[in-house]
Amino acid sequence: MATDLSVDQRCGSKSCESSDELGHELDLNRRQFVQLLGAGLLITVSGGVGLAQRRSSSRGARTVAARVHIGEDGRITVMTGKVEEGQGARAQLTQAAAEELRVTADEVHLIMADTSLVPDDGITAGSRTTPSTVPAVRRGAAAARELLTRLAAEQWQLKTSALDVDDGTITHKATKRTMTYAQLAGKTDVAGAFEQSVPSDVTVTPVSEWEVLGSSVPRPNSRDIVTAEHRFPSDIRRPNMLYGKVLRPPSYGATLTSIDLSAAEAMKDVVVVREDQFVGCAAPTSFRATQALKAIAKTASWQTVSHPSSKEIFSHLKKNARTGGRSRPRTRGSVDKGFADASKVLSETYRVAYIQHTPMEPRAATAEWKDGKLTVWTGIDWPQRAQRDLARTFQIPAEQIRAIVPDMGSGFGGKHSGEAAEEAARLAKAAGRPVAVHWTRAEEFTWAYFRPAAVIECKGGLDANGSLTAWEFTNINAGGAAIDTPYNIPNTKILSASSDSPLRQGPYRCLAATANNFARESFMDELAAAAGTDPLAFRLAHLQNERIRTVLQTVAEHFDWAARRKKVTDEVGVGLACGTEKNSCVAACVEVAIDRKRGEIKVLEVCEAFECGPIQNPANLLSQVHGCIIMGLGGALREEMRFEDGKILNASFSGYLVPRFKDVPKIDVHLVNKTDIPSAGGGETPIIAIAPAIGNAVFAATGIRIRSMPMRGIPPRRV
Repeated sequence: MATDLSVDQRCGSKSCESSDELGHELDLNRRQFVQLLGAGLLITVSGGVGLAQRRSSSRGARTVAARVHIGEDGRITVMTGKVEEGQGARAQLTQAAAEELRVTADEVHLIMADTSLVPDDGITAGSRTTPSTVPAVRRGAAAARELLTRLAAEQWQLKTSALDVDDGTITHKATKRTMTYAQLAGKTDVAGAFEQSVPSDVTVTPVSEWEVLGSSVPRPNSRDIVTAEHRFPSDIRRPNMLYGKVLRPPSYGATLTSIDLSAAEAMKDVVVVREDQFVGCAAPTSFRATQALKAIAKTASWQTVSHPSSKEIFSHLKKNARTGGRSRPRTRGSVDKGFADASKVLSETYRVAYIQHTPMEPRAATAEWKDGKLTVWTGIDWPQRAQRDLARTFQIPAEQIRAIVPDMGSGFGGKHSGEAAEEAARLAKAAGRPVAVHWTRAEEFTWAYFRPAAVIECKGGLDANGSLTAWEFTNINAGGAAIDTPYNIPNTKILSASSDSPLRQGPYRCLAATANNFARESFMDELAAAAGTDPLAFRLAHLQNERIRTVLQTVAEHFDWAARRKKVTDEVGVGLACGTEKNSCVAACVEVAIDRKRGEIKVLEVCEAFECGPIQNPANLLSQVHGCIIMGLGGALREEMRFEDGKILNASFSGYLVPRFKDVPKIDVHLVNKTDIPSAGGGETPIIAIAPAIGNAVFAATGIRIRSMPMRGIPPRRV
């Protein structure tokens, strides 16, 4: 069903008003924005807010980057630049505001990811919403509560200490006299008093007094999701809209030398665009646009370049590794002396393949030009980045571009760039009509960036007592996330080296931490075996980090590690791994079954303990851990991009096997609620322990050490 984007999709509630106005109005000013939210008091608590303040962004400043609007009917609207892509930010940020405003989560309506309405809260990535944006929203909401309390005190000629706030109502303790936020919001003559930044010393609610935070609040717009009323980026429709298709090169690095556009230009209602290497067609239907594109694709001539294949990728990366400059090793002690004094030295190399993010919703965008201004609806992790990139592309001020990100169908770190938005905008400008560009699954597999491949070299030295005396660790190409060892080793040398990547690469859930933890935790098992020590005992003997020790001991206890390790056979094995990243800690125990006949690994059970400080939404965090575990299974066992001659060979779900329902093992998750530190994000780190725990379990059963992701190498039993 055709629809325009309405405020409902940004507020996450059918009770938000004026959806038709906001859906059609592409050029809002401050007065119109306030009118759309309803009469009342607009409390601005940050610099760097989009159109509402018309000044440059101050993202990263110490002032709170949020807004709170209180309507005369008591409705509370909170604005944030963060994106909801399935990770739970909408619920969590709603809870944060509700906690500090002393209202229920149902009373807070969130507007997200619209550059004309919200602050630039930075990219939705790196597990930064919890440690950065949640505190900013809390401080903003707490400041709003304090300002409203002060206004009530002034009206009653009382001290603020004589007042309580609960459920959006300010009460005089002695007389029980009350005044609601809505009543205060009607005093528009005092609105000027609220045009100020939040004080740096504003007090937020301590963890011990949380009432809304710490509870399992569901996603506010979940009903719209399950009833298909929500419109994802690929669902956006505009009046008189066309559908666009873009010509792709036949291989990586190929450049267009000539093309004949006449066949498509002769088609009725088809718009054809060529701007240097960009060629695209727009038509009333995607089928017609595809026909037009095929007609001109047959006439294209390309100059291709040589390109390494996936079969030779690891030798290519190692050969082209670059050190020096920023790629300098971090050292402690003397690894040369440590290895010289060691009784036993091990050296091994681990390899990690390129993989794709495979979001449920491929890249999509709809673009519309009006009076020289551009509006795009798209799926990207940072609407302000799309705004700035489009401003550079079209050489217009960023203020003339509005980027809106409806709640989108996942990203996993793969939607930091806005290619579809630029493609749609180019076609829309030429057509003079709105244009939607929806990437196919094959395009997403081929032209979106990949998680980097890696070659990781490990070297460890053991003394006569089986203790680690030296550690050398080099990651080539994947990056330095979680590259430092958490273990207590006196002599270390750690290096993250860049290389010449033949594929476009970029962030992925937990960045390079998955690769680095796979190599480190697999190698720790190898060292434990060399020392003749139980893998759990070996780790604990070298761990001083109490947070990692806690999750490791927690998971070992719940999994019954000691007893199950004694029951290992040549067909069933158990393994464990732990790690830390994004200021959170994880440990996992895994049981696997080995199908010797087929040479296959079947994960039977995953038990995982995770700690990320005070838990803000237990049910959502549990879902995030489950998602990480299942996603980790894919990268560990099957996912791998295969390519040759600059072409992807498995650009479909039939050739690229993500986990299916039948692959999901028994999952037992234990959340450790540590309340004496700040909360950290929980959407990434739980993935890093899965692959090494599986590999270690395979070794326990078979004696075969698999040093690559995805894991292969179990020789089938001869019949």
